[in-house]
Amino acid sequence: MTTVLIGIFLAVFAGAALQRISGMGLGLIAAPALSVLLGPVSGVLMVNVLATVNAIANTYSMRERVDWKRFAPIAGALVLGAVPGAFLIRAVSTSLLLIIVGVLLLIALGTVTLGKRYIPNIEGTVPSVIAGSLGGFMNTLAGVAGPSITVYAHAARWPKEIYAATLQPIFLVSGALSFAIKEITGAANLSAVTPETWVVGIVAMVLGIVVGTRMAPRVPVQLGYRIALALAIFGGFTALVRGLLGTGA
Repeated sequence: MTTVLIGIFLAVFAGAALQRISGMGLGLIAAPALSVLLGPVSGVLMVNVLATVNAIANTYSMRERVDWKRFAPIAGALVLGAVPGAFLIRAVSTSLLLIIVGVLLLIALGTVTLGKRYIPNIEGTVPSVIAGSLGGFMNTLAGVAGPSITVYAHAARWPKEIYAATLQPIFLVSGALSFAIKEITGAANLSAVTPETWVVGIVAMVLGIVVGTRMAPRVPVQLGYRIALALAIFGGFTALVRGLLGTGA
């Protein structure tokens, strides 16, 4: 159990710090790590809760740079993907969930890192609604809304200065929504996560925010973003392999 708690601390701490620096990180790093350490249902639920609290702090500190007009249609569409994601959790096995988490994460990260140069310029409400729906589905199932929103933000040519800030209230809504729908549908339950695990996760998140805030002026945003992506790719492969071993594939 001690090894599990240490792993949770490191993943949440690194994710919270990198999110404060680059705009993304907590879900990308903690979701695959906690899916392996706690199981894909409890692990992602914990990430949903921590990501919501983390996003509240980041939204407040970055509120002057948030573009609320860009935020609104994406936030409103999150529920379109969150609901089917919650029902899918109830319908499949733990091993299959780990595989789905790993595959979704790797596809999204591959699009963000390798495919974004080929994404055409898009505008309008429909693409933002599609991005929000995909973000809601992935966040409920895998704890990561960021990649789909990042692809859309790149295609819509969001200015860099508002990108990281506007992601934060989106993460706030997606995390809270995913948690609420799971509780309502019975897809997951907070009681499945032990009190000591919550304590470790919350302490790690707070320390990560503090350290990330202090490091942000000194670390280039792009460097923090690349570190977060690299760790997330490793986590995605780990979840995928763990799921495949569980199914005997």
